[in-house]
Amino acid sequence: MCGRFVIALPTDDMVQLFEALPDNDLPDVPNYNACPTTQVHVVQGAGGGTRRLTSMRWGFLPHWYKTPTAGPLLISARAETIADKPAFRDAARQRRALVVASGFYEWTKSPDGLRNPWYITPTKGEVLVMAAVWQDWISPEGDRRRCCALVTTAANRGMSQIHHRMPVILQPSDWPLWLGEAGHGAARLMRAAPEDALRWHRVDRAVNSNKVAGAELTAPLAGADDA
Repeated sequence: MCGRFVIALPTDDMVQLFEALPDNDLPDVPNYNACPTTQVHVVQGAGGGTRRLTSMRWGFLPHWYKTPTAGPLLISARAETIADKPAFRDAARQRRALVVASGFYEWTKSPDGLRNPWYITPTKGEVLVMAAVWQDWISPEGDRRRCCALVTTAANRGMSQIHHRMPVILQPSDWPLWLGEAGHGAARLMRAAPEDALRWHRVDRAVNSNKVAGAELTAPLAGADDA
C-alpha cells in the first residue's frame, strides 16, 4: 500500500498551509519518487499551539530493534489494529503526525504478471495529507532517528479497483484532532476517503525503480485503460 509518493509543494507553501515552523534540515522538493527509508516532510503538533514542519525517516523502527534492519520494514500501520500492536500502540495514542504529499503511487498486475503503476492525486487542490504515527528510535550505541509510518485503512469502492488498502487521508478540519490539539477521539478519523476525493491514471513503469526521478514519472501513460 502506497509504497511511494510525490511531494511537489514548495516548502514555503507547506509552512503557510499548516501554520508551522520549519526545521532547517528539510528534504529537497520537488521529489517525484519518495521511497521508504528516505526522509519525508512531516507536520507535528507542538506545545503552545505551534506546529512544526520537520523531517522523518519513512519506516517506523520499534524500540526493540537493535538496528534499523533488525526486523520488517514498517512503512504503514493498519487502522484496524494500530491501537493494539506493540510496535504502534503508544505512538497511536501520543505521537500522531501528518505526512505531506501531492499524490501517491499504487500498482496493479497485468495478465502477464508485470507491475503497472498508477498515480493517485486529490480531485481538488494540490496537497494530500496522510495520517501518520512517529517515534524517536535510539540504537544501543545512542544513535537517534526520528521515524514514521503511514496509517492505512480498507480502500473505498473506487480505490479497491487498484488496491484493497489506502492511506488515511485527512482534511484540514481533521488536522487538529489527529495532532492532539483538539482533545480525544482521533480514532474516528481512521476511515476511507469519500469516493470523490481521489482521481488516478496509469503512468510509465519507469517509476517501478526507486532510482529514477523527475516530473515525467507522474505523466499519464498514453493509451492506458482506466482501472
